[in-house]
Amino acid sequence: MLLESQMHGHTASNLTYFATEPNSWIKANGEVIEVWDGTNISVKKGNAWQELEAYKSSTKGWLFGYLGYDLKNSIEDLSSDNKSLIEAPDLFFFEPRILIEIDMDGNLRPIIGEVPSQLEAPNFYSFSLKQKKIISKRDYLHKIEQAQIDIEEGDYYEINISHPLEFEFEGEPWSLYQEMKRVGPVPFAGFLRLDSLAVCSSSPERFLSRIKNKVSSQPIKGTIQRNSENEQEAIDSLLNSEKERAENLMIVDLVRNDLNRIAKKGSVVVSNLFEVQSFRTVHQLVSTIDCEVEDSTSSVEIIKSCFPMGSMTGAPKIATMKTIERLEDYRRGIYSGAIGYFKPNGDFDLNVVIRSALIQNGKLIYPVGGAITSDSIPENEWEETFVKAKALTNTKVQE
Repeated sequence: MLLESQMHGHTASNLTYFATEPNSWIKANGEVIEVWDGTNISVKKGNAWQELEAYKSSTKGWLFGYLGYDLKNSIEDLSSDNKSLIEAPDLFFFEPRILIEIDMDGNLRPIIGEVPSQLEAPNFYSFSLKQKKIISKRDYLHKIEQAQIDIEEGDYYEINISHPLEFEFEGEPWSLYQEMKRVGPVPFAGFLRLDSLAVCSSSPERFLSRIKNKVSSQPIKGTIQRNSENEQEAIDSLLNSEKERAENLMIVDLVRNDLNRIAKKGSVVVSNLFEVQSFRTVHQLVSTIDCEVEDSTSSVEIIKSCFPMGSMTGAPKIATMKTIERLEDYRRGIYSGAIGYFKPNGDFDLNVVIRSALIQNGKLIYPVGGAITSDSIPENEWEETFVKAKALTNTKVQE
């Protein structure tokens, strides 16, 4: 696993982490939990969150991995009955035998183990992408219209509706990751290779981080395509859009509510509201919500209280997650989950798995979506999903 900030000045860490060669790992598929201790694999039934807590307590070291969206089912009375397009555990974390920290200048510092004598990225191989499947525009617009009917009836205020782009993929996933980085650097990128699965994540969004007693979340909601002829006009349009600001504010309130479950009383604050962050293809509204927690508060419990990220569900969260299952026709899996790490002292940093290519056995899945409110124009929402796909579709090494 490689975790890196490809952009600086976006409150992301300036450090890159490269972790490999597991000493142990934990996987969860629903209630089936597998733990490898370096020699043997134990299999049991249990709650994925409780088992992750137990695994983290037993290892007491650095852990790297991901939390899949469908872990929601282990928090609330929810289910995921749609078809999986990629086979992957709901949860995977490992304790690395080798962990290397890389600073902005490219200096390597071994945290665990030694820097290998030959530490080189794979040679650059060509790759090809051939679009295979996509939802019809008519079907996606119908889903948006159905969601807006629910909103008018008071079922929820805002909902994230996504659809998966499917491609045939040939070549080296690492090369695709590097090309995605060239097309659009982001502050919370990650590359993961796990058995037959590869994940190339160009995420601009932080889900949750902890540094000592401070916990922060930075939801993104509100998007506009960049305008090379007049960037300030695009930024002003985003900042002055009642719809985009309302989208962001609803998720800010949801995150505040989530954090209040584990925060010290009165410590939840919105430290930055409606900040415009600019990426290669879009400007987006980002807000920051901070709180303080007690020393004894479990990091896993903090994450569980906020999972999944409200920007990927909508508000209220349970009602929207139930509707997502009804309106979408695929199982999200890793998409909408989180990739990141835990430090031995309990500090952690996790992204939101968006703008991410999931690759397995010649298939590449790239889900895209957006927030739907009563003011959404379905045609515009459809177009916005393809703006968000440009981190993949703008790559040049294609057939």
